[in-house]
Amino acid sequence: MRILHFILPFAFFVLPAAAERHLFILSGQSNMAGLKPEISFTPTVEEAFGKENVVVIKDAQGGQPIRRWFKAWKPAEGEGPEATGDLYDRMMTKVTAATKDQKFDTVTFVWMQGERDAKESHGSVYSASMRGLIDQLGKDLKRDDIHFVIGRLSDFDMDNKRYPHWTMVRDAQVAVAEADPKGAWVDTDDLNDKPVKEGEGTRDDLHYSGEGYKTLGKRFADSAIGLIRKPE
Repeated sequence: MRILHFILPFAFFVLPAAAERHLFILSGQSNMAGLKPEISFTPTVEEAFGKENVVVIKDAQGGQPIRRWFKAWKPAEGEGPEATGDLYDRMMTKVTAATKDQKFDTVTFVWMQGERDAKESHGSVYSASMRGLIDQLGKDLKRDDIHFVIGRLSDFDMDNKRYPHWTMVRDAQVAVAEADPKGAWVDTDDLNDKPVKEGEGTRDDLHYSGEGYKTLGKRFADSAIGLIRKPE
């Protein structure tokens, strides 16, 4: 009696790794309010990571100081205005609603603000305030790995004539970003050139041109992508 032996091949299936998901939170004052993520920011990050893997949330309000986001803000000396954190709470309400029951592999905070603090001469505490805001967000989201991209103030008032701490805030923004491997800053000096009248050149305005906001969104997105893909 012949015994037949059958060797059944075993097929090994390797399941593709689940795509990483990425959350982007955009906030700040007027130059963030003027940015429309859907024009250049969102398409760029969606192209990089896939539309289904990206959530973009923006909440901004013009003319506001950082103390309306950073709850532990203090002036350099004296009593000064009080921190409220109300705009931060408004932002986080949006974040909570948009991300309910979702998990993200990365979170990136994109910030365009500082004009008001430069105007009110709070530049000396801006670095600590910015760092404090990032830490505050990380604590509330229970993450210690948040990436952040800061839009540096433009060249609007490099002589500090109208906004006394303009260059001080600019320098603080760069310092915070460059001190942290999870941080980056983008240049906005070429985004605020607006035509005055035909044939009369341009003026360096506090706010950006339409094309300037489009470029800003792309720069923010490219910087965020670079941080996310940077080897640890």
